[in-house]
Amino acid sequence: MNDITRQETSRDVETRSTQERTLLPAVDIFEEDEALHVIADMPGVTRDTLRIEVDQHILSIEGDIQVDMPEGVSATYAEIQGNRFARRFTLSHEVDTDAIRAEISNGVLNLVLPKRESHRRRRIEVQTA
Repeated sequence: MNDITRQETSRDVETRSTQERTLLPAVDIFEEDEALHVIADMPGVTRDTLRIEVDQHILSIEGDIQVDMPEGVSATYAEIQGNRFARRFTLSHEVDTDAIRAEISNGVLNLVLPKRESHRRRRIEVQTA
């Protein structure tokens, strides 16, 4: 039987509530002349549980979901607790990795990846002879 159709037992609930699962956040990427913009949907992830790193032009975005449980309550079934989000992107050399900016608000991560000056579109002034 596959996981979708089989009946869950109490042991399944206990195991599922304590295991960590990694989810892929939905991501939109936009480009303009000066930067790339990455917007990721990461509900339940806060600034304190978010990790963003660049190593060898690999951008890693990871976040742990934090849901406050009422005191004295135990999970009977848990799909949210114990989950984390993770995505990795290979960046081109046109991205200025030292200037990347990140902001999270209401579970939406907004990254700005500025392009190096040498890779930005520029207008060439035409001279008359």
